[in-house]
Amino acid sequence: MTVGQRIAQKRKELGLSQEGLGEQLGVSRQAIYKWESDASLPEIDKLITLSKIFSVPVGWLLGVEEAPAPSEASPGELTESQLAMVREIVDRYLAAQPKPAPTRRRWKVLAALAMIALVVCLFNLFSKLDQVSQDYNNLYWSVDSISRNVNNQIGSITTRVEDILKSQNDLTAEWSAELASTDPRANTATFQVRVVPKAYTEGMTAAFMMYSGGETVEAPAQSGAGHSFSGEITCPLSDEISLSVVFLSDGTGETQLLADYYDLYTQSFPELTVSGVWRTGSNRNILLPTDRSTAAIVESGDGEVWTPAPPASIRVGLFRDQKLLLWYEPGVRYLDAIDREVPGWNLPELVKLEPDHEYCVAALYTDEYGRQRIYQGYSTTYNSDPTSASAAAVTPGWGEDPDEWEF
Repeated sequence: MTVGQRIAQKRKELGLSQEGLGEQLGVSRQAIYKWESDASLPEIDKLITLSKIFSVPVGWLLGVEEAPAPSEASPGELTESQLAMVREIVDRYLAAQPKPAPTRRRWKVLAALAMIALVVCLFNLFSKLDQVSQDYNNLYWSVDSISRNVNNQIGSITTRVEDILKSQNDLTAEWSAELASTDPRANTATFQVRVVPKAYTEGMTAAFMMYSGGETVEAPAQSGAGHSFSGEITCPLSDEISLSVVFLSDGTGETQLLADYYDLYTQSFPELTVSGVWRTGSNRNILLPTDRSTAAIVESGDGEVWTPAPPASIRVGLFRDQKLLLWYEPGVRYLDAIDREVPGWNLPELVKLEPDHEYCVAALYTDEYGRQRIYQGYSTTYNSDPTSASAAAVTPGWGEDPDEWEF
């Protein structure tokens, strides 16, 4: 059942009219009608009042829990089984006592009665505390359920409103744009674009605009079938590119953003990772020259050992706080798992680590067009604790801007 159906059911069980229930809640008959027809939900304070009028938990009204089973005794009263337990406790207590003198017996009887009263009070107290705890839990989950329901409704409404406003403000009936090519040598990207205006007027023209790398580029669009405009536009290759269309009609221009493109420059470099293991001296602050089994290697995104195709090149170095200390020497690395040697780099000399500095192995890649990228590998920071200076491979990536490194 829905919330409205549960309210209607309980109202009818109590013989109340919609107007009568509204008077008890301080709302109009129309409000009760809307609740029962599920056109709206009662406020939290009204739900709590309804639960008291109907003698049901708020959670039952919301459909998140079952109606409580009827109890054999009202809250705060002992059931027959609880009374029998109390009688048995008192009888055993009295039976265990020696035969008292008449006066002592009277005091024993009084003590037994006092114990009965204490047990009754404790039962009542625990019963009330348990009821309070249940009421609190029911209210908490009811409020949480209402909050989630309201948030979901707000999110759904917001999305629909945004879609409606965007649709109303769109200047295009349809459009498409795709990256046609990139030219790393010229450091440019070329896009193919096609748009159809939503409201075409005779004599309308269009142009495409791109903002990239701090520059704005504009290219005219050619008119086509179905009042469409299409064309090609080339802009600087960067990691943030925005594409827009400008419709010109009667000397007035209107602009609409079509798409944003991110990380195109970065992704024009290979996806690489630098991996290997460092060997340290016994005091943990000396890096030893690496042998064939511990040399650094460079791997591609699919985990294969990678070497650049000339004239592209790569160098591996040891950096301290992103400043070059020394270059590794080209060598080999011996892969035990498949028993073969692969191109690698070896540490040429002993290096003493200084406290509170970060040391890392990084590869400087220079492509055939002279563009550069830094790929950071494993790193360590020496301190007085006896920690190892070895580290695992890092996640493959497209590298970092070398402007923040010194080499």
